[in-house]
Amino acid sequence: MTDRNPASAHRSHRHHWRRDVVELAAMFCAVAVADAIANLVVHGPRGPVLLVASAVVLLVTAAFHTWWARRHSHAPPPRSTAPTDPEPLPSTSSGATAAATATATASSTALWRMRTTVRDEPGSLASLCTALARNGVDILTLQTHPLPEGGTVDEFLLRAPQELPAADLARAISRAGGHSTWIERADAHDLVDTPTRVLGLATRTALDAAELPLALRQLLGRCTIHSIPATTLSGRPNAGADAPVEGVLEATVMRLRDPSGGAITVERPYLPFTPTEFARARALVELDARLGPRVPRSQDVLTLPEGNEITVRRADGSDRPAARAMHDRCSERTLSLRYHGPVHDADRYLGHLLSPRFGRTLAATTASGKLVALGHLLWDGDETEVALLIEDDWQRRGIGSELLRRLIAMAVEAGCDSVYAVTQASNTGMVAAMRGLGLPLDYQIEEGTLVITARLDATPVSSRLPYELPCEHPRELPNELPHEQAAPRRRP
Repeated sequence: MTDRNPASAHRSHRHHWRRDVVELAAMFCAVAVADAIANLVVHGPRGPVLLVASAVVLLVTAAFHTWWARRHSHAPPPRSTAPTDPEPLPSTSSGATAAATATATASSTALWRMRTTVRDEPGSLASLCTALARNGVDILTLQTHPLPEGGTVDEFLLRAPQELPAADLARAISRAGGHSTWIERADAHDLVDTPTRVLGLATRTALDAAELPLALRQLLGRCTIHSIPATTLSGRPNAGADAPVEGVLEATVMRLRDPSGGAITVERPYLPFTPTEFARARALVELDARLGPRVPRSQDVLTLPEGNEITVRRADGSDRPAARAMHDRCSERTLSLRYHGPVHDADRYLGHLLSPRFGRTLAATTASGKLVALGHLLWDGDETEVALLIEDDWQRRGIGSELLRRLIAMAVEAGCDSVYAVTQASNTGMVAAMRGLGLPLDYQIEEGTLVITARLDATPVSSRLPYELPCEHPRELPNELPHEQAAPRRRP
């Protein structure tokens, strides 16, 4: 709605009065000219000539008026002097020019994620926005997290000039009233708005129970997540697994009850959690609890060099009897390479290894359904471990290398930066299998124990994992070296 003051109304009224006088005078002149022309036509010697000349003059005048009206109606609007108005693009600019401009803009700017705490009072957010605008920083997204003790935590996704240091940005925010400011580089994945990202994480969690720790890490940013089982391997209650149903929030530590038993601990020492983040994490855990145990049931049929077919699929707790039977068929040497010692009660280990809360497990079964190999991808805090166990009669047939490649693909899909395998220095088969991945490897040896770390930062992420693809024609596997096992122990 437009406001009008008396002065502007008076000017408008005076303008209309002058226009009426001019139109009235023009009408009198037109009548006089028409009367003169009529007298000349009736009483003059060349009346028809004057009529033709008048018609020509009227046609020329109408054409000139039409040209003048079109020219001024298509004139560009006057350029605004407001600093927030963008420059209009010329009508002759092409798509290639626009793409080049966007590329140049992206190369000259940087994305930042920033969090700062401000007082909960009018004008505090406006002061932050003004400080960012003075430094040429564009606000892409903004989230506000109210705090119970007063104040708010504002989370920004910013596009700033490439040459603007983070320290200068933090100082500008501090002068504008922000404190406890935290800044880190962002990437294109952060451009997805929060509701869309949360819905995507909920979908992944609904499809696979092993996704809950990964979803929590992606939801809460850089943090360390530990799943604490309800009992230890010896059967005694675990001291850190007594989280209440509603969870506990203690500044930088969040404890949630694990639906499968035990607790999930989330730690982020550099930045306290907000009640909003705690509510989101608890909602994901409640979704997991309502859906119960679930694992994708897709599988892939592979053909060994000698012609036998095996099926690779995801495994879970329902495979424990078959896994225990495979352990009983394995030799002491195979089990010692896998567990670095004798296994007196494999059930205690298998309950942990087959649980989707602690990682993902692949199983290889024969055409008759007998389980002959297991491959584990285990979440170890901030790190990820791979481990393999191949039954003696099925070693040196390419099963271990195939499982290892699939585990690496799963680690990449989960966003892991690296994976490590713990084995013995004499296990040349595991070393050869890790080298066959074609990834940068780091080696660490301590008292006969070898830790091989593969860096995954240069590995492309496939849209679908190999075990999720339907197999129309069985694939053949290459031969492999013996003893492709790794131990599920933390690195020394």
